Amino acid sequence: MNTTSHRIARDKSGLVVVDIQERLLPAIHEKERVVANAVRLVKGAAIMGMPIFVTEQYRRGIGATVPEVAAAVPGFAPMEKMTFSSCGREGFVAALEARGVRDVILCGIEAHVCVTQTCLDLLAKGFRIFIAADAISSRTPENHRMGVERMRDAGAVIASTEMVLFELLGCAGTDEFKQVLPLVK
Repeated sequence: MNTTSHRIARDKSGLVVVDIQERLLPAIHEKERVVANAVRLVKGAAIMGMPIFVTEQYRRGIGATVPEVAAAVPGFAPMEKMTFSSCGREGFVAALEARGVRDVILCGIEAHVCVTQTCLDLLAKGFRIFIAADAISSRTPENHRMGVERMRDAGAVIASTEMVLFELLGCAGTDEFKQVLPLVK
């Protein structure tokens, strides 16, 4: 087996933040952890110049992206969708492809619905998926666990926020490392 096959290719990576919205978040298990880690990922991706994509499920009913996440995204322009999978939103996959993204880092809610369906559809389209498991959740711990297990079984790589950030950085001592380090301390 090629030992680099499960490493994130930074030059082909993009971050997708799925549906971290105001009216859904209060019911989410460990919501503070999800928001804090999503913000860390967004800020880290921005420092490293990676493309960041944000989706919102039925904004009128579920509300806008939470302010902490929205404020961290440079040029915040969420893609509204009605389908659970982000891939069902017209132009979503094309936006990833236009930016040269082949490795997708996923975070958001709910783990067992929109995150899982987005993951499965992207895998089917040939993308490599990396799940920041501590930056996703569901209303119940059981559904979070089941979502992670299903995504892993389908071929996604499961990681933590820190694992993703340090893997993308690759080494210490750079200006980017110095900017990202406070995010994980």
